[in-house]
Amino acid sequence: MTITDSHTAPLVAIVGITGKQGGSVARALIDSDKSYRIRGLTRDANKPASRAFTDLGVQVVEVSLIVGNEDAVRKAFSGAKIVFAVTNFNEHFNKEREIAEGKLMVDAAVSAGVSLFIWSALESISAMSSGRITGVAPFDSKAAVTAYARDSGIPLAIVQAGYYGDNVLLGYPLQPQADGSLLYSLPMPGSTRVPFIDVEADYGLYVRVAIESSALGAGSEVLSGHLMSVDELIAGLAEFTGKKIIYSQNTREEFLKMFPYKDMAPAIADLYQAYEEIGYYGPKEPTSEDILARKPKTWREFLEAAPRESFPVGLRPA
Repeated sequence: MTITDSHTAPLVAIVGITGKQGGSVARALIDSDKSYRIRGLTRDANKPASRAFTDLGVQVVEVSLIVGNEDAVRKAFSGAKIVFAVTNFNEHFNKEREIAEGKLMVDAAVSAGVSLFIWSALESISAMSSGRITGVAPFDSKAAVTAYARDSGIPLAIVQAGYYGDNVLLGYPLQPQADGSLLYSLPMPGSTRVPFIDVEADYGLYVRVAIESSALGAGSEVLSGHLMSVDELIAGLAEFTGKKIIYSQNTREEFLKMFPYKDMAPAIADLYQAYEEIGYYGPKEPTSEDILARKPKTWREFLEAAPRESFPVGLRPA
């Protein structure tokens, strides 16, 4: 553990330290053999997750990273050499708000004179599809912030998060079959590949290498995750649970009817269309795992560590 209060160590401000990405970044830096001062930003410094980081030596600062709170955000970034920034679209489902809050953090980091701004970006699906697929707001909004950050001139590193392992367990309706098997259906072929990642365990490894590798840093782009086909993910899930699971591609219309979160369904269907036709990262491949501080978790290891209640009913391990 190398958290220090020495002013010779770089100060890293981590947005959303109690979230999946921010917490992973903090843990990866804590595990580093290099020394850091860590300032974790959160809206609630008193919740248990915040206090746990305080106990580890993290300076936990309470701040709302919202438009209208610019002075507080600039203060939260003040003195930081490195800022890790992330936005949470699923908190409000508002594309313009996400763009505005991303720009707010860029502006605050520019004002603070940071040496490296690490942005948790995503690709613009609208751009990659040449305007054919336009319904995936969080990908497009994060890409808009990327463009703004590049135009600002701030020393910028992009670290994209891959396909959360949680997504496979998110309660998609499993359809019992006459032979006792379970049917798992999405509107994309089983051969479609996505960059699986255990975000809480491993996303921080990619941020850490963006900070510590002399070949990366400002101007670099790091793409996290390990490419796996949908068929491979479902086969691994079946093997782990001991259940017979059959994967079958369904149509967009069938998916819209079965998906439990109706307001989100069209965007999710667009996302799966993009995965099939364009790829998660477009033509780009994930960053080699060989440069990371350790090997990321496998799909099997993710499933072994996942809370029992995170599995869909009918698939929960004993």
